[in-house]
Amino acid sequence: LLQGLPVLFKQWLKNEEVEEGRTAMLVCELTKPDAHVEWRKGDTVLQTSDKYEIRQEGTRVELLIYDAEARDA
Repeated sequence: LLQGLPVLFKQWLKNEEVEEGRTAMLVCELTKPDAHVEWRKGDTVLQTSDKYEIRQEGTRVELLIYDAEARDA
């Protein structure tokens, strides 16, 4: 039985700076489309909410952080 190749990052996350109160966007690109991705802050798995939006289209995955503040670092 052949196992599929692992999902890898084609584009790693980069540090982003954003003014407080603005929207921060983190983007990564994977080697396989529609792979399961979890966004985390420490041990907490982030979920779509008023604060966070998670988008995934093909190999591109985005995390938007609305109304960014220092504690979102």
